Amino acid sequence: MEWRKCYLDVILVPLGLFFSMVYHAWLWHKVKTQPLSTIIGINVTVRRFWVFAMMKDNDKKNILAVQTLRNAIMGSTLMATTSILLCSGLAAVISSTYSIKKPLNDTIYGAHGEFMMALKYVTILLFFLFSFLCHSLSIRFVNQANFLINTPQDPMNVATPDYVTEVLEKGSMLNTVGNRLFYTALPLLLWIFGPVLVFLCSITLVPLFYNLDFVPPTRKGKVNEIGNREFESV
Repeated sequence: MEWRKCYLDVILVPLGLFFSMVYHAWLWHKVKTQPLSTIIGINVTVRRFWVFAMMKDNDKKNILAVQTLRNAIMGSTLMATTSILLCSGLAAVISSTYSIKKPLNDTIYGAHGEFMMALKYVTILLFFLFSFLCHSLSIRFVNQANFLINTPQDPMNVATPDYVTEVLEKGSMLNTVGNRLFYTALPLLLWIFGPVLVFLCSITLVPLFYNLDFVPPTRKGKVNEIGNREFESV
């Protein structure tokens, strides 16, 4: 009987998450093997040249570097604040003695027992918590890069442009991971109203992510040509 009540939740929700995981695994492979075919890979290349340019002419561009990194910190702070606020709201719902599920019991398509509702809220809570953790760590690394990028260039200085680039890339990657966890948690919010909406929303996000993550075919040749020329100049 229990299986008949929750079989849609057991099948559709993990299947939607599986599609998202497969896409991001493929995206990670493309970033590693063909970085200039992805927006993430292009951003990594551009940030590397940006750090070198800022540190090469630091006396004139130090304010620009600080303002740019501050904007990145503000973006991560906004996402971290949103994630922790949603966590607080979900925690309040989980611990509340007032049941908000009763008005929805007749309209939900899928399991809506006490255990399943608790599983839904805890799963969503974990996604938002990990998103908050990634954004918090991103702020830490970008803040470190904010200090390191303005250090005087001295032969004894360990804060080389390569090291600063590595620190900044850690912060940027954590910010990307935190954003993707946040975006994945948004369809899970619809799980409260049934697993079908979660599956449909997760499937819809995959082509949306593809259009945002990959360079259009008409621009790939130009991007690769410019990227190769920049690599040769360094």
